[in-house]
Amino acid sequence: MGRAPYADCRGRDHRPLYRQPLGFSRRFHFWCTDREDAEHTYEGLIRSFEWFAGVPAEVLVDNQKAAVLAHPGGGPARFHPRFVDLAGHYGFVPRACRPARAQTKGKDERMVSYIKHHRYRAFESWAHLNQLAEQWLREEADPRCQGTVQEIVAERFAREAPTLQPLPATRYDTAYREGRQVSWDAYIDVRGHRYSVPTHVAGRPVQIRLTLDGDLTAYDGEQLVASHRVMPGVSGWVTVPEHHAALWAQTLAVEQRPLAVYEEVAS
Repeated sequence: MGRAPYADCRGRDHRPLYRQPLGFSRRFHFWCTDREDAEHTYEGLIRSFEWFAGVPAEVLVDNQKAAVLAHPGGGPARFHPRFVDLAGHYGFVPRACRPARAQTKGKDERMVSYIKHHRYRAFESWAHLNQLAEQWLREEADPRCQGTVQEIVAERFAREAPTLQPLPATRYDTAYREGRQVSWDAYIDVRGHRYSVPTHVAGRPVQIRLTLDGDLTAYDGEQLVASHRVMPGVSGWVTVPEHHAALWAQTLAVEQRPLAVYEEVAS
C-alpha cells in the first residue's frame, strides 16, 4: 500500500494517488483524490479490496503516518491504532517495509511510472477520473503481459483470487469524527462554513461525522440532531429553518394585552 503525487489535467497541481498491488499476480488498483490524510489512505485501501473482491492475508505498507507511527531501524513497527482497527475489521496482518529498502522502492517507482505514463489529461471531476482509471485498469492494465513474471496479469490473478479472504459483511467507516462546540446561536463551524443545529444544543459540545463524500451529521451523545451536505467554496452559512423555529418564535412573540390597557394609558 502506498501513495504518490501525480499531475492534474493541466499538468500543474499535484494530488495524491493511492495504489495497491497484489504480490503474486501483480494486479493493482489505484484511486485518485484531493486529500492526503489517514481517512483517504484507508478509503483507497478499502476500494482496492473491493476491486479485487477479496482481502490478502497481509498488507505491506510503506511507513506512511496513516499506518505507521514509528519504525526504528532493525526494530518492529508501531502501527497507528485506527489502522490496526481497520486490519482487524478486514482480517489482514499489517506489515511495514524496512525503511529505505531499495528493492521495495524500486518496485514501487516502476509501478508509479507505469501509471503516470497512462494518466488522463482531461477529466471533469474526481469521480470521472476514477471512472476513467478503472476502465483503463480493466482494458489495458489487467490484460497486459507483466514484464517480471512474463504472464498475463488477469490470468495470473485467476490463480491468486481463491487465496484472498472474503470481504466483511459491513464496510469500514472511513468518515472523519470530531468534536465541535455549538455556538450560542446554534451553529457549528466545519471547514470554514457554519451549519445549523437545533437550539436545544446551543452552547453544548456535539460530535460530528463527515464522510469523504461530503455528508455531515451532528450527534448529541447517541442522538442524531442535524444532517447537512457540505458546502463547496470558502465560507458560508447553511440553515435548516426547523432547527431555529423555537428560537424565532420566542424572539418574535408579541405579548397579547387587553385593549383596556392601552385605553387606560391613552387617558
